[in-house]
Amino acid sequence: MIEVVFSQKGTVNIIDIGGTRTYWKIIEDDYLASKNCKITLVNLTKTDCPEDNVFQEVIGDGRHLDFADMSFDIAHSNSVIEHVGGWQDMVDFSQELARVAERFYVQTPSFWFPVEPHAMFPLFHWLPISLRKKLVMQQALGNWQKAATEEDASRIVSSARLLTKKQMRQLFPGASINTEWFVFPKSYLALKL
Repeated sequence: MIEVVFSQKGTVNIIDIGGTRTYWKIIEDDYLASKNCKITLVNLTKTDCPEDNVFQEVIGDGRHLDFADMSFDIAHSNSVIEHVGGWQDMVDFSQELARVAERFYVQTPSFWFPVEPHAMFPLFHWLPISLRKKLVMQQALGNWQKAATEEDASRIVSSARLLTKKQMRQLFPGASINTEWFVFPKSYLALKL
């Protein structure tokens, strides 16, 4: 996407909703600079981002972005949509992302992958909520701390809602929905080129 936009415009303006500077180390700084990339990181709170000629950071909510329509060439979001809340929050997030950019890349873990990627626990997301809460109250799991109270356990368990391919199609109509496989569907990518 960067190559296509650069060839058309000579610059590339990207919004990364929920992203960090550390994540973007997957691409060489020299490459981003050579394509005149400007990347706006949007997060609920300040992150680790030192601002420079490529990166700037904005405090904001992906469900209600404070940018005009089509302000960006590319919207990017990696493993964020499953954390924004319930279904309506996901709808708001997906609509905002599509509103502010011509193209987008959205990745999310698959509900059908047998290991829950946040808890790093087999079948965790398929268990009844009551059992999930019990488990996080007994021990830390993956990226999650041990819950001190039942309220903490509820917050932790509801902090990630994994999606199916069908749900991704509903959230991003007209986009190509691709599946990343690791024996099972590992994640889904919504792409609008």
